[in-house]
Amino acid sequence: MARILVPLPLTDFDPTEVAVPWAALSEVGHNITFATETGEIALADQKTLGRGNGPLPQRSLVAHADNRRLYDALVENGAFRAPIRWANAAMQDFDAILFPGGHGPGMRPYCESPDVQRLAAEAFETGQLVGAICHGVLPLARARDGRPLLEGQRTTSLTALMERLSIVMTRRRLGDHYRTYAETVETEARRAVGTTGAYLRGPMLPHYATRERPEIGFVVEDGTYLSARWPGDAWTLARRMADRLA
Repeated sequence: MARILVPLPLTDFDPTEVAVPWAALSEVGHNITFATETGEIALADQKTLGRGNGPLPQRSLVAHADNRRLYDALVENGAFRAPIRWANAAMQDFDAILFPGGHGPGMRPYCESPDVQRLAAEAFETGQLVGAICHGVLPLARARDGRPLLEGQRTTSLTALMERLSIVMTRRRLGDHYRTYAETVETEARRAVGTTGAYLRGPMLPHYATRERPEIGFVVEDGTYLSARWPGDAWTLARRMADRLA
């Protein structure tokens, strides 16, 4: 079975984008290792879980109940509770890597980390399977291997429309919590792929994939690189990765 590395920020990652791939890939026997900046246990964005101070009033942005239950199981998992450090991780020890997303200031150290970007470059260089979703595309968009890592690639990410809608919908209650950066993820991803690559937004009205209907989400496949947009694509991305690793 495959060894899969999942780097995480210490806070503000999206619970669905981590818990769903962990469940889907673990259930078919793959071994998952988590990594954080300090080796401490990571914590998902509690607002997206509908918990803590100021839970989201917008039900469309709260993790679905089934995925919240998967997250509750994840936080009790031994591998999740014993992450390695980003700096100590090397892709020679793994077969694949998954870059989850999230939102808020806690995502910035992850998106800006030279170590996280190094892991992306190592995986691309050796042709290992790479999955990225939402803001998880940013470390790849910012990484370089002599040239921008994503130059010439086909990719998606959290789209500008999705990102701007979430900011507008939550600004009154949460301020700029959903504005991780001034630029949208789509803007950075488009710049990274350049004129020889392609950015795909997917359907304007996205479907929310589930365990029962994993095929209805949107994933872009380009060789060994798979990308997705938002939590609604998490089951689709996870199943595509599982198929590739079978």
